[in-house]
Amino acid sequence: MDAPPVCEDGNYTLICISLRPVSRFIAYLRGLSTGRLILWCYFIWYVVVLVRYFEWSARLWLTSLGLSLIIGIALYISTTAGANNVKLDRWQTFRLFLMPFCVSSFAALVKGHGFVLIFSPRWQEITVAVGLCGALCAIVFAAKRTGARLRNPNHQSPSTREAPIPKN
Repeated sequence: MDAPPVCEDGNYTLICISLRPVSRFIAYLRGLSTGRLILWCYFIWYVVVLVRYFEWSARLWLTSLGLSLIIGIALYISTTAGANNVKLDRWQTFRLFLMPFCVSSFAALVKGHGFVLIFSPRWQEITVAVGLCGALCAIVFAAKRTGARLRNPNHQSPSTREAPIPKN
């Protein structure tokens, strides 16, 4: 009979559950800048609308893809050309193409559905999008607070700090 596998923590078990992906995700959330958090909220809003108003129209998606390529190339050229010689990483380049795709498909999906700017005429859809963005912001805030405590375990919040003893 084979010996049971040994997990990363050194324990013997039949099933090893790796927490590495979870810890990487939490580390990503801790390092998330305000700008990227806003971009994630934009994406959440887009996905809520996409799920509600999705169409199987090849024309809609091909047009969005074509616009994405044309505008993405223009954005790439405008950000990398010039005296500064800017080098973009792969995610920055991907976003230059993704954003025009999302904008054009969003506009096509909501056309004729009574939207005002990006807001649905149905309050329930707005509530879902705002709620998901709020949940993401709360999770990121909690991850950052937990990370600060883990890095500095002796840190005390202002309410738990002892008042300094006055010198006489």
